[in-house]
Amino acid sequence: MSKRDYYETLGVPKNAGEDEIKKAYRKLAMKYHPDRNQGDAAKTAEGKFKEAKEAYEMLSDAQKRAAYDQYGHAGVDPNMRGGPGAEGFGGFAEAFGDIFGDIFNGQRGGQGRAQGGRQMFRGGDLSYAMEVTLEEAAQGKEAQIRIPTWDDCATCHGTGAKPGTKVVNCTTCHGAGVVQMRQGFFSVQQTCPTCRGTGKLIPEPCGTCHGQGKVKTTKTLEVKIPAGIDDGMRIRSAGNGEPGANGGPPGDLYIEIRLKKHNIFERDGDDLHCEVPIGFTTAALGGEIDVPTLAGKAAIDIPEGTQAGKQFRLRGKGIKGVRSSYPGDLYCHITVETPVKLTEHQRKLLKELDESLKKGGAKHSPSEGSWTDKLKSFFGA
Repeated sequence: MSKRDYYETLGVPKNAGEDEIKKAYRKLAMKYHPDRNQGDAAKTAEGKFKEAKEAYEMLSDAQKRAAYDQYGHAGVDPNMRGGPGAEGFGGFAEAFGDIFGDIFNGQRGGQGRAQGGRQMFRGGDLSYAMEVTLEEAAQGKEAQIRIPTWDDCATCHGTGAKPGTKVVNCTTCHGAGVVQMRQGFFSVQQTCPTCRGTGKLIPEPCGTCHGQGKVKTTKTLEVKIPAGIDDGMRIRSAGNGEPGANGGPPGDLYIEIRLKKHNIFERDGDDLHCEVPIGFTTAALGGEIDVPTLAGKAAIDIPEGTQAGKQFRLRGKGIKGVRSSYPGDLYCHITVETPVKLTEHQRKLLKELDESLKKGGAKHSPSEGSWTDKLKSFFGA
């Protein structure tokens, strides 16, 4: 199957400059990279990604591009020519690394390049779980937490070498931190396996920090919890994660909020829910009762004949979320308590009441009458 024209693949004219070619490739690489395409689309995306990669490899190298412009695909096919297609691959590898270092930096461990060619790495992120009460989540708070941190070793003053000894250049990469690996006409730059990208070796490591140059300690951090925060939300504290390697930036600290169980309220987004028990008499005769809110008491009127499960809504008595313009509502769910531990006199009164209600028929218990009718219909009576 014949290959597509490289310029057509990248969507650039034949007189396109280096920046235009690189920009076009970056756009296609982001669109079709395997990490960004899953499922049924993955196979198609993989093919387009490889096609764009090959086109960029050829057009980003001046020598290969000249051969392609003159001879077409035959000019850069290593199986057909031994010249232009077999050289200059190191330049592509470097450009390819630069592009994907920008696009996928955070996802691939944050690798970068330090001075002198040494690899630098972003530090890892840390997670801290903080429990807060419902009242604290609603109002916000300031808190102090203790987190791990790393300080320069006092024994070696951060060098990692035993006092009286020195750090030396790596004998494998000669201080560069990277080595060139060649196979055929491919040339790939990799992190030095001996020094792991530092470019340095420590013949005699410090006994205190074991050659790390840093020791783990703790520090106190001031944290502001915003009003309205909810369970599962995270607060990012930039730069308070693990330190980077070879001069790389530190990671971040993520404070994960855990909402403690409340004795009265349950939170649902910005709304609050609570159960309000009332007595048998209040449910039958009605009356005014006090219900709790986060701001104090509130009164609600219980209509005569209120049934269990009745819900009352108090507007604006919930929580104002961190992204909300108005507070949520409070929902009071009524439960009717059945009297217990009755005296003989109370039993007698209830029996008399029950007989009186039965004489009144279904008008006193409409739900019971409806239920009886349903049972008769079900059993075919």
